[in-house]
Amino acid sequence: MVPPIRNALLRRATTCLRQAGPSPIPRLSRNAAIQRLLSTLAVLEQREGKLNMSSLAAVSAAQKLGGTIHGFVAGSNVKAVAEEAAKVEGLEKVIYVDNGAYDKGLPENYAPLLIENIKKGGYTHVFAGHSAFGKNLMPRVAALMDVQQISDITAIEGEDTFVRPIYAGNAILTVQSSDNPKIVTVRGTAFASGAAEGGSASVEEGVDPKAECPTEWVSEDLQKSDRPDLATAERVVSGGRGLKSKEEFDRLMPPLADALNAAIGASRAAVDSGFADNSLQVGQTGKNVAPQLYLCAGISGAIQHLAGMKDSKVIACINKDGDAPIFQVADVGLVGDLFEKVPELTEKLKSA
Repeated sequence: MVPPIRNALLRRATTCLRQAGPSPIPRLSRNAAIQRLLSTLAVLEQREGKLNMSSLAAVSAAQKLGGTIHGFVAGSNVKAVAEEAAKVEGLEKVIYVDNGAYDKGLPENYAPLLIENIKKGGYTHVFAGHSAFGKNLMPRVAALMDVQQISDITAIEGEDTFVRPIYAGNAILTVQSSDNPKIVTVRGTAFASGAAEGGSASVEEGVDPKAECPTEWVSEDLQKSDRPDLATAERVVSGGRGLKSKEEFDRLMPPLADALNAAIGASRAAVDSGFADNSLQVGQTGKNVAPQLYLCAGISGAIQHLAGMKDSKVIACINKDGDAPIFQVADVGLVGDLFEKVPELTEKLKSA
């Protein structure tokens, strides 16, 4: 059965092609005509006047879909961010709204803002990263537009068909939707961020409904670090409950991370035990990472943790239990006491 939205696109595409001439309509031409009718709004993130490069995965996903792609960004003094985003390859236009009320991305006022601009542009798809920002905003947008959100996609099979993991990544679900527009969040590790240079999109001011926000932003306490960002780092070292205490975590993991110029991560068990901050959590309820190297110590390999790091290119682990599940997914494994092996590995890396 052909979904209603696809049926409508097919009818419009067929009409356009028939007006061009009486020749038979090949299937490829029909699909190409449908692609030309697609339009995607990629919601971009910014913080303190800087574009969040990981949010460009929404643009990469939109390129897989085809059709026109516009970017959207909002905040105070945001025109400079929009001009930076205009250089992103694949974007045809960047829409910006300059208003400090949207700096923190509170969904109570950001959702009405986004909906006004979706309606104005008549977009068939709206993509955002499956980040804290996207997961906070997009469900409200979907609810207000009376459509169902499609979350955390890892592949696109058509304008109405998407692939997403379920059950902590142990099963893959193919979803077909007839909603219009389609509200989608994109897994950043599945769609590499496109080139930040080479584009020449136009910049246009968007509609600002100035909706009232019942929520007040009070404060935030952020941990600042000179290390690479966990979500986008090429190397990650993670510690688990096997480190036994925060003191041991702080003694062993930072030197190892420094030796590799890596970001630091942690399992949920380590975070719940107070060894590491919640912002470092990797896994189903934490961050998804896909670095070139993922090195973990004292992590047994629960499926919730594997869901957040199994896309890593090379997985290495250190654990004293040779039967731990982590060894089933690791490319390189070392069975041994991490309190001996981690310092030894750190010294060898420094000397190398």
